[in-house]
Amino acid sequence: MPPTILVSPAAFKGSFSPRQVADAIVSGVRRALPGAVVLSCPAADGGDGLLDAVLPPGSFREHVRVTGPLGVPVSAELGWLDAETAILESASACGLALLKPEERDPLRATTRGVGELIFEAVDRGARTVIVGLGGSATVDGGTGAARGLGWTFQDWEGAPLPEGGGALFNLTTMRGGWGLEAKLIALTDVTTPLLGLDGAAPVFGPQKGATAEQVRLLAAGLERLGMLWGQQGRPDLATLPGGGAAGGLGAGLVFFAKASLLPGAEWVLERVGFDAALAKADLVITGEGTFDRTSLAGKAAGEVLRRAQAAKKKVAVVAGRAIDLIGAHTVSGQGETLDLAGVARLGEQAAREALGLPVG
Repeated sequence: MPPTILVSPAAFKGSFSPRQVADAIVSGVRRALPGAVVLSCPAADGGDGLLDAVLPPGSFREHVRVTGPLGVPVSAELGWLDAETAILESASACGLALLKPEERDPLRATTRGVGELIFEAVDRGARTVIVGLGGSATVDGGTGAARGLGWTFQDWEGAPLPEGGGALFNLTTMRGGWGLEAKLIALTDVTTPLLGLDGAAPVFGPQKGATAEQVRLLAAGLERLGMLWGQQGRPDLATLPGGGAAGGLGAGLVFFAKASLLPGAEWVLERVGFDAALAKADLVITGEGTFDRTSLAGKAAGEVLRRAQAAKKKVAVVAGRAIDLIGAHTVSGQGETLDLAGVARLGEQAAREALGLPVG
């Protein structure tokens, strides 16, 4: 009986979508095993590639003009699972990829566009809005998104607070926004809390361009925001797992928009029927651009690996760069920049090695 191989990769961040990666690996697997049954199940975790993994080809998508991370308008994408369920990636409105490296400025960067995009979705009939968190250029605790939903913020003199995480230390007053007649679900790609040594500012600030001194300022601002939330009955948001996602946007959406915060990888894999496909598989191949220990802390490829190992399936990981893993065949491009043909070659190699076939 021919083997059944489940291909379930995440995006190669900044290069290829989950579906592109899956198609490339599938082509490689078919070269290695022409008679195999190959199941394709692209994965995501709330970060890059969420819409591509969840929306079937041909689904309705539209572009909406919203405020970008530094105030310049951007065209953000809004997808629709059905007439009353919208889905979006916060990175399309406030993502790091929207900025050149020299433009990164987490002290000023805002999530306002995310709030505007949520409002547009509800205004267009959404009763449920799914928000993927990840890949943001921001550390503003979701105050920008709140502004997009009508909230206002003042400093101790009563003046409007500037946008961005750098001003949060001076936050004194928050005034509520518009009510949303919709259920909001925010999908996290990390378990990072808002505050602490492993909080949003020290963990994500440097990769968003913050210096050591700026990280301290951002952390102090988030502490101030967490204190005000505590005074209004939500002290738990300071340590909520995933609350630090997208620079605190996770916790912010819980407070400002009454969102439910869910692990993105689990939500996506349930949505795409991963477990049913896993039950049939003899081998599972997953992957992402860089597979390291952070992949095992809430990322899609790490969740695929965990489920495959729990089900006692053979599993292989394909990546541009990867660490060696116990109980999994790891095939990487050794840090080289891969095109889709290169991904296909790694997929073929992974299938051959995992199933004990000749390589080469």
